[in-house]
Amino acid sequence: MKVTPLALAVVAALSVSGQSMAETDLSTIEKRLNQLEARVKKAETRADRAEKRARLAEERLAQAQPAVAVPSASAPSSAQTSAQVALPTGPQPPVEPSAEKQRATAAAKPVAEKTLADGFEFHAYARSGLIMNDSASSTQSGPYLTPAGETGGAVGRLGNENNTYVEVNLEHKTELANGATTRFKVMLADGQSDYNDWTADSSDLNIRQAFVELGNLPTFTGMFDNTTLWAGKRFDRDNFDIHWLDSDVVFLAGTGGGIYDLHWSENVKSNFSVYGRNFGDIETIDNTIQNYIVTANTFSGPLQFMLSGLRAKDNDQRINSAARSDNAGDSGVHAMLAWHGDSFYGLREGQSKTALLYGHGLGAEVKGIGSDGNLTGSANTWRLASYGMTPLNKTWSLAPALLAQQSKDRYIQGDDYRWVTANARVLQQINENFMLAYEGSYQYMDLNPEGFKSRQNVSGGFYKLTFAPTFKPGDIGEFLSRPEIRFFVSWMDWDRALDRYASDDAFGTSGFTAGGEWNFGVQMETWF
Repeated sequence: MKVTPLALAVVAALSVSGQSMAETDLSTIEKRLNQLEARVKKAETRADRAEKRARLAEERLAQAQPAVAVPSASAPSSAQTSAQVALPTGPQPPVEPSAEKQRATAAAKPVAEKTLADGFEFHAYARSGLIMNDSASSTQSGPYLTPAGETGGAVGRLGNENNTYVEVNLEHKTELANGATTRFKVMLADGQSDYNDWTADSSDLNIRQAFVELGNLPTFTGMFDNTTLWAGKRFDRDNFDIHWLDSDVVFLAGTGGGIYDLHWSENVKSNFSVYGRNFGDIETIDNTIQNYIVTANTFSGPLQFMLSGLRAKDNDQRINSAARSDNAGDSGVHAMLAWHGDSFYGLREGQSKTALLYGHGLGAEVKGIGSDGNLTGSANTWRLASYGMTPLNKTWSLAPALLAQQSKDRYIQGDDYRWVTANARVLQQINENFMLAYEGSYQYMDLNPEGFKSRQNVSGGFYKLTFAPTFKPGDIGEFLSRPEIRFFVSWMDWDRALDRYASDDAFGTSGFTAGGEWNFGVQMETWF
């Protein structure tokens, strides 16, 4: 019999224990040693099999991993997680290497089709507040409450809003293994001035956006490299506004499709799109007028040039004034030249934006492109918009804004709408969470509607001053950081002539006439 090291160890142990070899049956010992050795060999065989299974699993994981990228150590991808779950956890029969390789190849194929990174995002904008006059009664308010507001003449919004408005944005983004990206976005919005907690009867809940984007398509090369295709219902990506006035500088929206970021050179790129909008029913024809807007938007450094053409077949049958035979137009053009500065008008740190807009025919509504179906074919509108933001020192910050417009032959041949708004918001930091906000607005208007909708020719000025103690969680001196909770008091007044502009506007209504108006309230505003 072959004496193994294990047998010698056992014999030595027996000797140490005091047992005499003479007193032990040698054949019995040999039998037991043979049984023990057989069990050891079986254990070694199982260990060899487990090692082989582990090695094969590692090879399979290595084959799958090139198609999987882990976004972060704390958030492994679904493909990585599934590979980890597939590791053997107990004794299993050995698998032939060729069969295992086939399994790994088959498993790697669907993994390669999974996304590298994906996730949902939630964004929102909301404002809500209470406003009353000095008699603790309801009052008129809103950035467009003046007669000039009908043609886009906004005034300062601080301490001048009584509605609840909410936008909820849900997005899903993915990045595929080939580098392509996808984005789906839907926006729900509602706005109303009812103070009750249950307002379903007066709700304006609406889906304002629902679109899909495809970006970084691997087959798009050259000037199309890194472009983004989109289709659906949306706000154009490159709209921008003057927040203090609640006025867009330009707002392009509707349903359609287009392409973003087509590069002509390293510093010049363009966007192209087509949008559709509806003007609503016209009494003389039994259909809904569709307005189509084709836009080219080109950027070169801080300079932006936007050009749009509009067409709405049969809209010229819309009658603005039967007495004067003035009808709406069926086509138009819109153009904008804008400068996006990274300083406060080149004078100091901050930022500023300035735009000059022109529109003809259906393009004469220069802010909301294609949104006004009553514009005549000969309408002409010019608009200048400019605003800036700058910190004056560690305590004070300033944000002035200017908005001016002239529109002729807008709805009636010979009409003329002119107005200009000057606005400034000033912030005074008191401590890390409290500041005082001040806002002043002046608007002059000279309006000659020539009887359109029974409007009267008027001219005069409007004035507003607001004082608003404001609380913020941080970034107290940042104009565009939110949330904010503000308490406010506003005083406004206007020339008496403006009370007679129209019977259905704010000015001249019961309890809201020239001579001075005090408003008080509280408001929250947030976005993220």
